[in-house]
Amino acid sequence: MNLREYERAKFELAQILRSLAARCKNLPEKRQDRLRELFVRLAEDRFNLVVVGRFSRGKTSLMNAILGTDRLPTGIVPLTSVITTVAYGSKEQAVIIYEGGRLPCEVPLDALPEYITQQHNPGNVRKVRTAEVKLPAEILRRGFFFVDTPGLGSPIAENTRTTENFLPEADAFVLVTSYESPLSEEELRVLRAASSSGRHVFVVLNKQDLVSSEERKDVLRYLNEQLSELPGKNALQIFSVSARDGLEAKRSQDAHRLAASGIPKLETELIRFLLAEKSTEFLLRLCDRVADRAHELSPGADAARLTEQLSSLSKQISSGHSTSSLRGDVPVTGSNASGSLPQLRPCEVCKHILDATFNFLCRYQYSISTSHEEQQRHAECGGLCGLHTWQYASLAGTQAICTGYPALLDRWSVWFRGTATSMAPVNSLASNIWGLLPTEQTCVLCRVRAKVETEAISLIVDQFDKDHENALNSLSAICLPHLGLLIASIDDASTIQQLMIREAIILDRLSEDMRRYATKQDAIRQILTSDEERNAGQTAITVLAGLRNINMSG
Repeated sequence: MNLREYERAKFELAQILRSLAARCKNLPEKRQDRLRELFVRLAEDRFNLVVVGRFSRGKTSLMNAILGTDRLPTGIVPLTSVITTVAYGSKEQAVIIYEGGRLPCEVPLDALPEYITQQHNPGNVRKVRTAEVKLPAEILRRGFFFVDTPGLGSPIAENTRTTENFLPEADAFVLVTSYESPLSEEELRVLRAASSSGRHVFVVLNKQDLVSSEERKDVLRYLNEQLSELPGKNALQIFSVSARDGLEAKRSQDAHRLAASGIPKLETELIRFLLAEKSTEFLLRLCDRVADRAHELSPGADAARLTEQLSSLSKQISSGHSTSSLRGDVPVTGSNASGSLPQLRPCEVCKHILDATFNFLCRYQYSISTSHEEQQRHAECGGLCGLHTWQYASLAGTQAICTGYPALLDRWSVWFRGTATSMAPVNSLASNIWGLLPTEQTCVLCRVRAKVETEAISLIVDQFDKDHENALNSLSAICLPHLGLLIASIDDASTIQQLMIREAIILDRLSEDMRRYATKQDAIRQILTSDEERNAGQTAITVLAGLRNINMSG
């Protein structure tokens, strides 16, 4: 099961819950609350990855390297006894949670040290309980919830106590030590407690860039000897990394240096553990709980059908195979191989048309309201098509409409009087009326639209010819009607393939965000929704149909 399959298994489970809720909508509120609890569990699903180690080990640098950002403050010694959590957010922000019921406050990320450092918040005089950092990093969007704990063994004894008190909240641990002086007494104590609890521990030896290959072998040998004496040693894994090299390699897109840093190997194992162990267990346990609720709240044939669906889903989760509605990852090359995308902009072709339409109408509504010649010309061509007539009306004021349109009404009036006198056959009258109405070929604004559309597509094609990689990365969430025109204008098969794969990634991401939004709404956990999830429905409509009033038929 990969990350996408895990997400879609959750969504399938949410749909089964929705079916059960629909059958139980007439039950007392207290009984329905028991269903809502399961929605909440799905909506709040997260994986607490607690990062521990001495204050000088590079814990925050490691998190920055994994996240591919330098936005978490590093090099601050020592920190106060404040837990810093890092979760997904549509934009960078930090929220300070206080003790004693004081309302949380949002602060710029750059201001975070003022709340979590001994220098600016000595002895935690501000009474900060937790600092919550939100970052638009893909690995966080997929369910990881990093917890950066105060450094062990710092001169501030409260730091170590705070870290040790938080250990029960962990789903797994990342213990960060370093080649300089591996495994302090405080770190060994945390390792014993973590391994005794049966939870997984990722032991990270940081700063490998500061030692030779021989020194690495000696330190790794020593570390293995120390860990072999611990209970639950089979749940321990050792990774040698350079967080500094890993972050610099990600920022410079140096694949060779990134691999040498050891960061990708750690990331791969973190994700494997999340999927193979934690996530599978979570889904199977939730399937059982939904089945129990089905028998309790909707006995009989309905419960039997839902139980059959749940049983089938459970088998497929256990086997790690996709369900019929779950698809494996499409092989992707290039910069979007991770499935990570920047914030999606609306279709740029639609945007060109929208701007050109607005500018044309600004001039047109003035000219036909002030010029007799333009009024006659407007009347002779039958005015604008239905779509653009309404766009004109939304822009022009009542005075402009009342001065610009009488000539057109007079022309129609003359036609109706003359036709009424001759009284052509009734069936031909309707055809004659439809034949006189403006079309895409006769509407002056439709012709402007077609010209601008062709120019915008040509501009994108030129960008691909000049700089293929940047053109692909900078492309908007182009709508399907204009994507078809773009593909028809490109001769290179490889470029067309990459465009189609990119569109598949966009559609998958929107689909996931829409389902996440729906699940959080079902759970009455709207506060958990990201900006992308809130906007996913509207974004999906614009991707399918283009911007409003752009791709409609006249």
